[in-house]
Amino acid sequence: MTETTKTHVILLSCGSFNPITRGHIHMFEKAREYLHKTGRFIVIGGIISPVHDSYGKPGLVSSRHRLTMCQLAVQSSDWIRVDPWECYQDTWQTTCSVLEHHRDLMKRVTGCILSNVNTPSTTPVICQPQNETSTIYQNKANKSVAIKLWGKMSESLGKICCVRPHMERFTFVDENANLGTAMRYEEIELRILLLCGSDLLESFCIPGLWNESDMKVIVGDFGIVVVPRDGVDTERIMNHSSVLRKHKDSIIVVKDEIDHPMSIVSSTKSRLALQHGDGHVVDYLSQPVIDYILQSQLYINASG
Repeated sequence: MTETTKTHVILLSCGSFNPITRGHIHMFEKAREYLHKTGRFIVIGGIISPVHDSYGKPGLVSSRHRLTMCQLAVQSSDWIRVDPWECYQDTWQTTCSVLEHHRDLMKRVTGCILSNVNTPSTTPVICQPQNETSTIYQNKANKSVAIKLWGKMSESLGKICCVRPHMERFTFVDENANLGTAMRYEEIELRILLLCGSDLLESFCIPGLWNESDMKVIVGDFGIVVVPRDGVDTERIMNHSSVLRKHKDSIIVVKDEIDHPMSIVSSTKSRLALQHGDGHVVDYLSQPVIDYILQSQLYINASG
């Protein structure tokens, strides 16, 4: 497949990120690596969307702190960004509504319709003006036109996804912006996929926890990329849910023959390490995040 015929993907991860760990970043990296190896996808960006404060999870620190820690965790990444939209709403947002927000936002920004699992691969999504070139990647041959455009859009529309976010402030895309339709375009398919661990996939099987119509949209319309923890039987999980069984082709499970230590890192384990003064916390959290936690006196007590 050529660069333009491959499906271009934005990975979106929702969660508490309380705090964000090395495992969260590893999940993005492993997913991108696996999708690229399939030969069918090009990951052009990653979005971290921390949950709203009103989610009500015990020990959840303020979104102000969680957003800052997430920013610190991705400050060296050139393709993962933190999006504060979910935190800035009046109340808690469902995962489905967050996905739909980003889909609609990308549609407004590009002036095109984003594809989903059920649309044909010829659906125009991101449009590369054929008479323009971008210098953000200095014309490196191995960068796709979609990534070049993504970088160009990021510069002009407020750091959309691929460019490292500024630490001093959070920025939104201009939701009324449009690249224009008067130019000649090259059609590129773009999909937003939910990135998650096997624990979220397993939660789909808990009766009453998820709205079934939301599940159908998340899995059936958008699709999921799952990075399982060691030893988790994702096939068994999917067979346990009628919705997951029906849309199994929309679920991409990242397979890794080598067990990676980051796959067992969790926010819970990180908080416990901080509370007990466990030196292994440096294996769980990046140093800028640790420094911020200590400076802000977070997670010192068992209550968070």
